[in-house]
Formats: sequence, C-alpha cells, structure tokens
Amino acid sequence: MIELTEVHKSFGSVEVLRGVSASIRRGEVVCIIGPSGSGKSTILRCINGLETYDGGTVTVDGVRVDRASADIKSIRTQISMVFQRFNLFPHRTALENVIEGPIYVKGVRREEAVPRAMELLSRVGLGGKANAYPLELSGGQMQRVAIARALAMQPKAILFDEPTSSLDPELVGEVLAVMRQLAEDGMTMVVVTHEIRFAQEVADRVLFLDHGTILEEGQARQVLTTPQHARTQEFLRRVLTPI
Repeated sequence: MIELTEVHKSFGSVEVLRGVSASIRRGEVVCIIGPSGSGKSTILRCINGLETYDGGTVTVDGVRVDRASADIKSIRTQISMVFQRFNLFPHRTALENVIEGPIYVKGVRREEAVPRAMELLSRVGLGGKANAYPLELSGGQMQRVAIARALAMQPKAILFDEPTSSLDPELVGEVLAVMRQLAEDGMTMVVVTHEIRFAQEVADRVLFLDHGTILEEGQARQVLTTPQHARTQEFLRRVLTPI
C-alpha cells in the first residue's frame, strides 16, 4: 500500500535519508525505531507530502507522492497523521477539531460529520469531552482527540510520529490502548516510537533506522528480542536498560 524506493532527503548539507526503501502492506502495523535524528519522522513526512524528497520514489496505492502534483490533496485525505504535540486548534472544542477535516476538506455536511465525530470521541473514551477545549484536557486526552480527528477522515492508513513522547508517563497507557485497538481493528499504521514494549506487542514488523539508513528490519519479535545487527543490539540495550 505504501512503498518507498531509494528515498533520499537532505536538509542543506545534512543527508537525513540515505536511500531508504520499505513497503507497508494494507492492514499492517510497522514500527520505526532508532536514535533521535536518524530520520524517522522525516520518513513519515515524506509519505504524506509534508516534506519533499530529493531522490527515489514514494507511492501510496501506486500513486506517486509529489507535493506539486494535483494528487497530493487526495493522498493526504487517505493518509492521516498524528503528531507528537497534538496540533489541535486551541480555539476549537474537541468536537470542532474532529469535524474540521471532514467538513472543510472532504465536503461532508455538518449534520453528517457531527454524529460521526461523537462516535469517534466515544471510541477513544472521550464522549463526555466533546465541548471541552484543548487547554481543558490532559495531554493524553488531547492525543486521543488527535487520533479521533485522524480517524474522522476515514483514512486508509495513519502515521503516528512519536505520539506518546510528550506525555507524562502515567498518560502514555491510555493513548497506547487506543492504538492497540486500532491495530486489532485492522488499521494500517506506521508508528515512529520509543515504546519498545508496545512495538513488540502490536507491530507486525519493525524497521531500525540509524543515520538515515535502515540497518535492520523484520518481524517485530525477532528484531526486538534477537536483533542481528550490532548497532540494533546496542540501541536496544541502551533503551531497555533501567537507569
């Protein structure tokens, strides 16, 4: 469903992606792990056209992702993204944040969008918070609103960019629980994460990225419990060793 072939991306003189190739099948959950600055978030931003790439190709259902193409709007309605810092509109309620995309991007009538949004807020455990503004919500609640907003676009896939990294530890579980349910429901997901246990439990495959290169990939349990590459072994030893 999503195909990256020899993708290169530089910011100035810094090469962030160095010939990345990967495939994500429909209904699959793929977690991307690796040290900070390795290019993980850049991969997601190239998939939905938030970033241009300098070489190679990115396709979604066979259509090339190109910010200058007329197809880019269609691709962005098919591939939703959940950001690290929520990106909710602070002056709009939870309900208004969720209905924004369907109404103004997809042209859904408000009387259709509102019941659907209420259903999605209930699905993420926030049915009673529809009229709350972001500042009235906890970080975990804001991220769950962001997930409901992503689902409101009825996407083919959702990209998650470290969705729990800005949350207090006690709030992480409520967001991961929603993501686990999405995985069980068959949603195609590409997740940049440091939550190794979540990746081991939920992901079908794991990609380990370092310095813009995929050094190791494979079944989640294999990569995370018996990694073959020395750099993967070192990374996992560091992130799994208690301080």
